[in-house]
Amino acid sequence: MRLILIRHGQTPSNEHHFLDTDVPGPGLTELGLAQAAALPDALGHEPIDGIFASNLVRTQLTAAPLAAALELPVSIRDGLREISAGELEMRNDRDAVTAYLKTVYSWVKGDLGVYMPGGPDGHETFARFDAVIDELHAAGLKSPVVVSHGAMIRAWCTARAENVEPDFIVENALSNTGMAVMESVPAGDGGTPGSWNLLTWMGEAVGGRALRDYGEDGPAGEDVKL
Repeated sequence: MRLILIRHGQTPSNEHHFLDTDVPGPGLTELGLAQAAALPDALGHEPIDGIFASNLVRTQLTAAPLAAALELPVSIRDGLREISAGELEMRNDRDAVTAYLKTVYSWVKGDLGVYMPGGPDGHETFARFDAVIDELHAAGLKSPVVVSHGAMIRAWCTARAENVEPDFIVENALSNTGMAVMESVPAGDGGTPGSWNLLTWMGEAVGGRALRDYGEDGPAGEDVKL
């Protein structure tokens, strides 16, 4: 399976750098809507056979233009939601953002038992995302699109891709509507069950310079400051 993961478009909380992870969350800014509108042209060459989004409003609004262009439904899966900020929710101070990002980094390094302050651990967080991806794989989809969130995409891709190291998440930000392409590795080709390779990482917004929002894309897409 060739899996296309897309971060949602810009939200008001992104502009003000809030750790905003609760359901249903905010909608998109005007720029965020424009970023979403650029997705059909950016992905028009892809043989997409399914579109999935989290249960947060911003991912569903981001997926809508692509779904309309391809005449596909947007299927909602709770497991694709953002990594919960726990008691750090709706904070934007540097201490909170650093604590959030360092917790996520600890999971990527393999310390899955570490808890987000007042929130879940890495086992729970990765398990619910894995369950959705396993569902898509079992359904026989070849090239689905998953519209999810900055921290979730960065952490899952880094943790699951066999061809990148844990520091990948430190060195590679993901702006709104940035994309990653992952490919499952068949067991017969040297992979273990559930293993992946990262094929492509595009950290900036699709659609060109006019739609970039680096610096106003929220803490979940930032470099991890260690």
